[in-house]
Amino acid sequence: MPKVIADITMSLDGFVTGEGADEQHGLGDAPELHTWAMHQDAVDTEILERATAQSGAVVMGRRLFDIVNAPNGWNKDMGYGADQTGTPPFFVVTHSPLRDVRLERELGMRFTFVSDLVTAIDQARSAATRGDVVIMGGGDVVGQALEQGLVEELRLHVAPMVLGGGTPLFKAGTRQMYRQRDVRPSRNAVHLTYECV
Repeated sequence: MPKVIADITMSLDGFVTGEGADEQHGLGDAPELHTWAMHQDAVDTEILERATAQSGAVVMGRRLFDIVNAPNGWNKDMGYGADQTGTPPFFVVTHSPLRDVRLERELGMRFTFVSDLVTAIDQARSAATRGDVVIMGGGDVVGQALEQGLVEELRLHVAPMVLGGGTPLFKAGTRQMYRQRDVRPSRNAVHLTYECV
């Protein structure tokens, strides 16, 4: 059975976006959070390629979907697995599905809209014919998955910056134990992998 992995970038103080995140500014006032993905060194490249190759299906929230599906969002050169062969199916957690999806029309990507997180993960598990289920964000969806104990492996990419505000990853009252499995520092981030105990 595919493993459920939460994979997200955050600041040193636990924020996954800066202030002012919207469709045009997905990371708000903190685009530097994703320096590791946009200006990769050898470690960053290895981490990104391995994660993409292991993705059998991807779960995301509606706000993140709106950002990547926007006209200036993902394209044939930049997006989830854009430089890999093929992309996994995507499951978007929302109560307001879209009929017309730019990324399906232009790039042939597959999106399924699901009304709740548990159902999205279940459908993603069924669709993942190879690889694992990756919850890529945004912060609210990953936070919900952590809070509900749905995550088997947590991958954090910690950017060397303190934001002081934005979208927090962790919700107050969420308490869980993880076993540290891997730590990989790069020039741009520290890549951490934890598994549920």
